[in-house]
Amino acid sequence: MIRCIVVDDKPLAIDVLEHYISKVPSLSLTFTTVNPLDALNKVIEGEVDLVFLDIQMPELSGLQFMKIVKGKCLVILTTAYAEYALEGFDNDAVDYLLKPVSFERFYKAVEKARLILKGLAEIARPSASFSVKEKEISHIFVKTEYKLVRVNIADILYIEGLQNYVMIYTANEKITSLQTMKKTEEQLPSIQFIRIHKSFIIAIDKITSIERNRVSIGEKTIPLGEVYREAFYKAIANN
Repeated sequence: MIRCIVVDDKPLAIDVLEHYISKVPSLSLTFTTVNPLDALNKVIEGEVDLVFLDIQMPELSGLQFMKIVKGKCLVILTTAYAEYALEGFDNDAVDYLLKPVSFERFYKAVEKARLILKGLAEIARPSASFSVKEKEISHIFVKTEYKLVRVNIADILYIEGLQNYVMIYTANEKITSLQTMKKTEEQLPSIQFIRIHKSFIIAIDKITSIERNRVSIGEKTIPLGEVYREAFYKAIANN
């Protein structure tokens, strides 16, 4: 049985997680609180295996909490702010749940924690699940108006989807392709590229900076779509 606690300054958020926890036989809810300092004492006393932790709270932020208890328990972050995901994973968060949290997503996060606690798994880099073949892709061929053009994977900075075509940007040129964004996305190794907006796919290793809902690659600033935020922050946390 996994002894867990919920820490959130919003009572309604606690109620949701309390309901979800009651549906998972492997979880035992021992404590809930709106005060992170009270939760900190529980963890320090060795009474907790897993904490469901909000980030923005008075007295002590969730990230500060994680730094203090590092190694003493597992933490699943629960928050409405995806921009904190990177720092959360830097502090070994098991998972990062964006509010409102669905039960399916909650259960997946709990399963990760269960495996870790049983010693059957570590917090794995996403690259562990990719095939050797995918890692070895060095180029793709894209359809232009009159021919197929070879594009080296390492040269791609980002791809922009326009009305009936895509524009592939490299350091030296722009390539106009008549294929769809979906087709282009399927060709690219997902360990190296990620879609961050309905109109943009970027090369993760070409990112120069991230500021709130904007990603910069060189001088180009690209919007980070809300529906893509969680996957994006997870991807960069593990690259």
